[in-house]
Amino acid sequence: MATIELTGANFEQNVADSDILLVDFWASWCGPCRQFAPTYEAASEQHTDITFGSVDTEAQQELAAAARITSIPTLMAFREGVLVYAQPGALPPQGLEQLISAVRELDMDDVRRQAAAAGQGGTPA
Repeated sequence: MATIELTGANFEQNVADSDILLVDFWASWCGPCRQFAPTYEAASEQHTDITFGSVDTEAQQELAAAARITSIPTLMAFREGVLVYAQPGALPPQGLEQLISAVRELDMDDVRRQAAAAGQGGTPA
């Protein structure tokens, strides 16, 4: 599956509709973002059961602000509508594969219990 462009208009719907959604927050002027792009695109072609989205932080400034993006690239992972990972920095291919495996293996009932106990949950926007 190719990477889809996420905007303020379709972000929450993609979070809700995707079992697993990875989101790359990037900008065209960002060197590490450009270096990470081929790794991210290759993973999107390999893992066709996962939705891979990207947010151009220059074009989607309100969305980036709502997601509290302060450094790019930032990668987020949502599983069943719950934010389970958010970290700035470009991952090497093996790091991205480890993240994908970890997200797949999550016990979402346990994640929801922990989030409820901490008073958290939902999407950043």
